[in-house]
Amino acid sequence: MPSPTATTSLLNRQSALSIPQKQLELLASVDLERLPAEGSFAQHLRDSGWQEFTPAKLEIFQINVGKLCNMTCRHCHVDAGPDRRENMDRQTIDACLQALDLTEAHTVDITGGAPELNPHFRYLVEQCVVRGKHVIDRCNLTVLMLPTMHDLPEWLAEHGVEIVCSLPHFRQPNTDKQRGDGTFEQSIAALHRLNAVGYGMGNPKLKLTLVSNPVEATLSCNQAAILEQMWKEGLRENHGITFDRLIAINNMPISRHLEWLEQSGNLQAYMELLVNSFNPDTIGGLMCRHTLSVSWDGRLFDCDFNQMLDLAIGDNSADKSTANAENHLHIRDFKPQLIADRQIITGRHCFGCTAGRGSSCSGAIAD
Repeated sequence: MPSPTATTSLLNRQSALSIPQKQLELLASVDLERLPAEGSFAQHLRDSGWQEFTPAKLEIFQINVGKLCNMTCRHCHVDAGPDRRENMDRQTIDACLQALDLTEAHTVDITGGAPELNPHFRYLVEQCVVRGKHVIDRCNLTVLMLPTMHDLPEWLAEHGVEIVCSLPHFRQPNTDKQRGDGTFEQSIAALHRLNAVGYGMGNPKLKLTLVSNPVEATLSCNQAAILEQMWKEGLRENHGITFDRLIAINNMPISRHLEWLEQSGNLQAYMELLVNSFNPDTIGGLMCRHTLSVSWDGRLFDCDFNQMLDLAIGDNSADKSTANAENHLHIRDFKPQLIADRQIITGRHCFGCTAGRGSSCSGAIAD
């Protein structure tokens, strides 16, 4: 069964925005001077009482095992796709495990691309489970329909892995619009497979979480409880699907979503919406404060979004023209105290996480 295609990767099209610095320059070019703090995220932090923006206790070890994916969704902030061959090797995975052993992180969040396509995915999961860690697999659902993945739902259930899967909407048109024709049909088939092995039935050891991203240049819905109930009723009544939790995440103005915003004429309005919706109550719970992000090649980042903009820990600046690759921290050189003492790198893209009720890999931040 072929995988749906919504677009092609920026890299495949040789787009200027495939270069992280070009994305940062485009974001910097948006005129936000008339907005609060002139659109400066750093100033918003200071105005909210955060003179220094430093991490809290490390709780989540997020590992991006590669950009290879069976899909090329229109909103993808990773610019993942079948043409992206970057994959974390076994040596780097072992370095991640060695670093994990030096922390008190309770959760390992495995993402991609489609993380299941990394040849060492199952090894990484097994090693994290042996260590007593809660493991999250960020799954695009359609990957479970590939012939080589037929046994994966049962295998994940046997290892107690939480499945966090992307489904833009519980109706076909909105999902296929963002992720490609045929996505919804395959996603429903994959959800049936997950339900069949016990996921989404209320068992805390087999949690099935759905993730919704807005289709257009809007924020994720603030009515989380109402939205979740709507999704549960829609999927149960129309498809016989059950799941445990729904989280809504804002689309970040980077990578392919940034391209769409610019080409559709929505970039200015969307950035204004994000800045004007800044919520200081979200700051303490931002994922960059309690998560460490590891890239496929082992470099360390404050979060997955900084990773895609190549704002590595050690740069200390969103100005990539002055960044020094020699300063980048690598997982093989991991030192807990060095990570704890760092200053978190921020930029205009960070407004995507602080708008409205906030947005993180776990959904809304503020009540």
